[in-house]
Amino acid sequence: MNFTLHQLQVFLTITKFNSVTKAAEELHLTQPAVSIQLKRLQDQFEIPLTERIGRKIYITGFGLEVAESAQKILDESNRLKSTVNQYKGLLTGKITISIVSTGKYVMPFFLESFMKAHPFVELKIDVSNKLSVVESIKNNTSDFSLVSVLPENIEVESIELLENKLHMVGSSQFDDKNLEDLKSHTFIFREMGSATRQAMERFIGQQKISGFKRMELVSNEAVKQALNAKLGVSIMPLIGLKNELENKQLKIFPLKGLPITTYWNLIHAKGKQLSPAALALTDHIQKHKQEIIDEHFG
Repeated sequence: MNFTLHQLQVFLTITKFNSVTKAAEELHLTQPAVSIQLKRLQDQFEIPLTERIGRKIYITGFGLEVAESAQKILDESNRLKSTVNQYKGLLTGKITISIVSTGKYVMPFFLESFMKAHPFVELKIDVSNKLSVVESIKNNTSDFSLVSVLPENIEVESIELLENKLHMVGSSQFDDKNLEDLKSHTFIFREMGSATRQAMERFIGQQKISGFKRMELVSNEAVKQALNAKLGVSIMPLIGLKNELENKQLKIFPLKGLPITTYWNLIHAKGKQLSPAALALTDHIQKHKQEIIDEHFG
């Protein structure tokens, strides 16, 4: 066999998406280039790696076995590369972090000084919903995930980064008295599975609020636009509201039972063998966490 690491990486990406087109987008290659690499890898095996049914591509059982081995080969290759660079005095490697959408207001500040200190480390951040973020840890497709609620049924190790406070928020044109009868307002929720939505539903249950209208939106930015348009009220993380509060577009309404406080945690699967770059990141965050919080979140 004479396959290349590049062919294995292309095949792994195809197995991730079950799509040549999406794999091409992920790898920043053309679709024909991905198809060529897949064919060259397939030519080295007598048993099919993939099969097509209609216009869809599926990975065969044999293909999944090859993908598992390919992942191990690429992991060992990256470790070897890191070892060589360590002897040269350089820290290199790739770190993949999956974060929930509100986490984009948090994670970059904990990465800034690390990336300046280690410019040869590659970083990939995938912003997704909570369910996908947890799956990335479960399926070992990310080194780390950033969550505000620790996942159940998965053993993880975590670094607590920062408080996450959730408040009732609405248009600054609402008077506090307007909020006395909460059920007269439309409650704007995030999508199913969102940790913010779960916190909001718990608050509504505890306060025994009923008879209100509901609206569901899939991102914090969409919720903020709806609040600006006076379409309703929502419970949102304070960390993503800085500009809107300073500009007095939105305001916080003090209510009994609020704020709800959770904590942002950087997690990885328990027992996961972290790369030298990933270990260096955890060390950096542990050492500099408080100064990062004081500088950016004080």
